[in-house]
Amino acid sequence: MSIKISETLTFECETGNYHTFCPISCVAWLYQKIEDSFFLVVGTKTCGYFLQNALGVMIFAEPRYAMAELEEGDISAQLNDYQELKRLCLQVGKDRNPSVIIWIGTCTTEIIKMDLEGMAPKLENEIGIPIIVARANGLDYAFTQGEDTVLAAMAHRCPEEENLIRNPQKNEKKSMEKLFSSLPIETEKKIKKSLINRQNRFSLVLFGSLPSTVASQLSLELNRQSINVSGWLPAQRYTDLPILGNNVYVCGVNPFLSRTATTLMRRRKCKLIGAPFPIGPDGTRAWIEEICSVFGIDTQGLGEREQQIWESLRNYLNLVNGKSVFFMGDNLLEISLARFLIRCGMIVYEIGIPYMDKRYQAAELTFLQTTCKKMCVPMPRIVEKPDNYNQIQRMRELQPDLAITGMAHANPLEARGINTKWSVEFTFAQIHGFTNAKDVLELVTRPLRRNNNLENLGWTDLVREG
Repeated sequence: MSIKISETLTFECETGNYHTFCPISCVAWLYQKIEDSFFLVVGTKTCGYFLQNALGVMIFAEPRYAMAELEEGDISAQLNDYQELKRLCLQVGKDRNPSVIIWIGTCTTEIIKMDLEGMAPKLENEIGIPIIVARANGLDYAFTQGEDTVLAAMAHRCPEEENLIRNPQKNEKKSMEKLFSSLPIETEKKIKKSLINRQNRFSLVLFGSLPSTVASQLSLELNRQSINVSGWLPAQRYTDLPILGNNVYVCGVNPFLSRTATTLMRRRKCKLIGAPFPIGPDGTRAWIEEICSVFGIDTQGLGEREQQIWESLRNYLNLVNGKSVFFMGDNLLEISLARFLIRCGMIVYEIGIPYMDKRYQAAELTFLQTTCKKMCVPMPRIVEKPDNYNQIQRMRELQPDLAITGMAHANPLEARGINTKWSVEFTFAQIHGFTNAKDVLELVTRPLRRNNNLENLGWTDLVREG
């Protein structure tokens, strides 16, 4: 069997199983991001064991999440679900005093048709605490889509824009008239037109959960281009959710938030900015440039800023240049990571991805194609819902220097002489923006550096003989 690497971007779809974490793992980072929230996962003991092991938080830490454990009586409809959830929520309100309680549905709540959406509004009125329902269950394609489900549900709770922006405009009218009275008519018209554009267009909300430091960095980068970020979804506090409406532009920072993007456009009437994602210096620059172009702003100093970051990555680039990588597919970050690694000088044989929303990732796919042409490397195959058995056969022939894979396949691949990196690490690491590009390459080069160190010690031959 010979495998030909295409010179154009090709898409394939296989029939493999979804090898991924459960999406309820989104609780791990969302409860830390939304500081006044409490997450209540409604599921079985299996869900509880998974959370306890995946999150690794001891009970003494008093984390802001808990399990509402379904037992036989709940599943067979012998108990009153409403009364049980009410008791738990009252206890949470008394002990933690959260601004919002987020119910996370699981596979079991789906299977037994538990009406969480029907119970939540009634219970919210009774206890006086907002309750959001997010069905972040294992029926999704990838574990990162748990965050997508939560943010899509939270978007419905953001305040309306129309009622909040009209009054300030009226207050400013008199002072503006005084200013225009001393200017020529043509100048007055130009300034008025500019102000109207600013009022109507200069409202930007970014969506995607990032650590506060990373979110601040991205906001600062946009601020340097005279663009003010009016809010983030999710905000650090539920009470600070951003204002949404017709005159609000929204832009995502992660490629797995297609549901949230759809909700913001269709339900909240926002305008989506389709841009590559801010992963790597090239992606961050393209992301900022796209936002600036929508607002009619010429960027200042972005090229120099990007070049400065590439210079700081020189040691990593020397190590990865010419090396090959194979993405098995796990967290939906694959396209963005592959594009960045190609720009770093690597060859990407294949990009496996559990699910591909071509509309939401259109700009990223175009940027991937442009990057391949710029770097004069073959276009990678993009395989949706890959079959792992077929992937292993392809890897056996291609012999990549590195495979980025889920945890289940890492050890078997290592045993076959293929270096691996857990894809889940990229989900939890800080990889967005200019300054965090180093962290991506730190993760990618770690197995390569480990092998170099073993070769220097003369251990690799011993391992092969063993």
